Amino acid sequence: MKNNLEVLKKCPLFDKIAEKDMDNMLSCLSAKNKHYKKNDFIFSEEDKPTYVGIIISGSVCVVKEDFWGNRAILAKLGEGDLFGEAFSCAEVERLPVSVVTTENTEVILIDYKKIITTCSSTCVFHTHLINNMIKILANKNIMMTQKIQHIVKRTTREKLLSYLSEQAIKCKSNEFKIHFNRQELADYLSVDRSAMSNELCKMRDEGVIEFNKNEFKIKI
Repeated sequence: MKNNLEVLKKCPLFDKIAEKDMDNMLSCLSAKNKHYKKNDFIFSEEDKPTYVGIIISGSVCVVKEDFWGNRAILAKLGEGDLFGEAFSCAEVERLPVSVVTTENTEVILIDYKKIITTCSSTCVFHTHLINNMIKILANKNIMMTQKIQHIVKRTTREKLLSYLSEQAIKCKSNEFKIHFNRQELADYLSVDRSAMSNELCKMRDEGVIEFNKNEFKIKI
């Protein structure tokens, strides 16, 4: 696990945890290192939620498919991000979503109960872990609220402008990169990919935006 310390230090779950305590903490949590190939399922719908995942390298999408196989992306996560914590905390019987890799990905899996339960050794870092987990769950709730603000818009253009505006504000610049490819962005905004691509081109032709792959500029 030592080679992963630089990434783990960036993870919000380990905020205020001293580096000297990291090895003992990971051992106490029985952390497991796992490697997955692109398009592998780390968690699948109907699995019993037990583990929290931490991305060491690569990226994943949290996805929901309906009865007909239509896919909606709830979130795309990368290095240092967590996944699975909300469902483990809620102690739901079965996962309502899947977590799928978008490239070769390395993760660390930790049993959620070992995070929130003080062990027999009464490790000093457990209080920090519990406080950090509460903050993470609150921030994830805020992120889902932000997504809802995009997808409740009536038209594809309104959804795109809402999302791009949020990214510009987040980056404090009218020029920025997004971490979705075209299909992922369509799935995230719950729109048809062809219709979305056509709308992006219209917006470009009208001088509203400029873009090259995942690089965007909102014209002022």
